[in-house]
Amino acid sequence: MELTHSDVKAAAERVRGLVRPVTVAQADHTGHLWFALEFLQHTGSFKARGAVNFLLAHRENGTLPEVGVTIASGGNAGLACAWAARSQGIPATVFLPATAPRVKVDRLTSYGADVRLVGTQYADALAASREFADATGALLSHAYDNPLIAAGAGTLMTEIHERIPDLGAVVVAVGGGGLFSGVATTAEHYGVRTVAVEPARCRALHAAIAAGEVVDVEVDSVAADSLGARRASEMALTAARQYDVESVLVDDAAIVAARGALWARRRIAVEHGAATALAAILGDEPAFRPDPGQRVCVVLCGANTDPSDLASWDGRHAD
Repeated sequence: MELTHSDVKAAAERVRGLVRPVTVAQADHTGHLWFALEFLQHTGSFKARGAVNFLLAHRENGTLPEVGVTIASGGNAGLACAWAARSQGIPATVFLPATAPRVKVDRLTSYGADVRLVGTQYADALAASREFADATGALLSHAYDNPLIAAGAGTLMTEIHERIPDLGAVVVAVGGGGLFSGVATTAEHYGVRTVAVEPARCRALHAAIAAGEVVDVEVDSVAADSLGARRASEMALTAARQYDVESVLVDDAAIVAARGALWARRRIAVEHGAATALAAILGDEPAFRPDPGQRVCVVLCGANTDPSDLASWDGRHAD
């Protein structure tokens, strides 16, 4: 399955005025490092873009059932689906692993979703959502493996390109690959390199690239609640093969440190999945080294986190 820039352009037309345009911030005095503050998006993550695009496209096509939509999620995709469904006046049934953070479950309930906790991994919730769709006729959405979802996510890169002149590379965390597919497809159109960052113990895309096909991987990381897909999408693997993509891995200690540094230095509270992207460029031996003078944008993609553990970072990493 291949995503095209035309798909992203169509998504941009659909979601315009319905999602928050991304805010970008210069992160160093040189102007070489930027942050895309997508955690300010509706529902607290980039997922709102894909969810809106998915439902509006189905409404346009007359394939949006009154019985509603269902999705499996580690949390963020479910939040976006429930929020978008409420805006379209249809029910949403969201399946999550029982290990999902309480903060995400509570927010789902606040959006009016029917929340069902199943198993311990995303794959368990996915199987349950498929069974529910078959039994009820609900529209089956997907956290990442759908071209409408990925195209919606790609609209983020369109906005980043508009806001940062002469951008050389975009750094993005990867779970199943929906955000990555959309961003890489759009970045390629603009001549921007994509750096795909994964936890060392949630390396679905990295393993697929090495194997030449999508494969199942171990899921055991502090960022697994949002990046814990057991396998990457075919779209993501296709994008990684076709475009100027660098795939790198970071360990959990680096992810935790990056999240803590964002709080201590900038008072930005993000989830571990969002901090994964930043972890790639920090430390004495960073996983990704930009070219000298290259402008790089790190996508901070979600903030649905319990911030109570961030207080321990106060006083560290002071500017």
